Amino acid sequence: MGLLERLRKEWFILGIVLVIAVARLEPGVGVKGGPLKPEITITYIAVSAIFFNSGLSLKTEELTSALMHVKLHLFVQIFTLVFFPTAIWVFLQLLSITPINEWLLKGLQTVGCMPPPVSSAVILTKAVGGNEVSLHFGFF
Repeated sequence: MGLLERLRKEWFILGIVLVIAVARLEPGVGVKGGPLKPEITITYIAVSAIFFNSGLSLKTEELTSALMHVKLHLFVQIFTLVFFPTAIWVFLQLLSITPINEWLLKGLQTVGCMPPPVSSAVILTKAVGGNEVSLHFGFF
């Protein structure tokens, strides 16, 4: 596989690295209230555009088929909303007996109870050829 072919295949990861590098050089562009207005553009426009664009490429047959995978959807919901927060809680109980900062533990607890970033999961799943249709239904 040639370099150009590899770059085309890994376009999304390269794009992420490029955006991170630009943000490191000029962080003021993406701050709250800055020229990009991320509190509006990211929260409402970008996430909606990702789901809309991703949904346009789904086939109706795949959607109806994925809708029938009740066990998969149940697994995703239980893992995301029950197992993971419980595992984080147990982990935090173990960490609480160490001299670790209490505010770090509270931050970990908050992050452990937050929903996963679905828009990133959709893009990455599509990029690697995963079952994007089930992913859409698994988070809703």
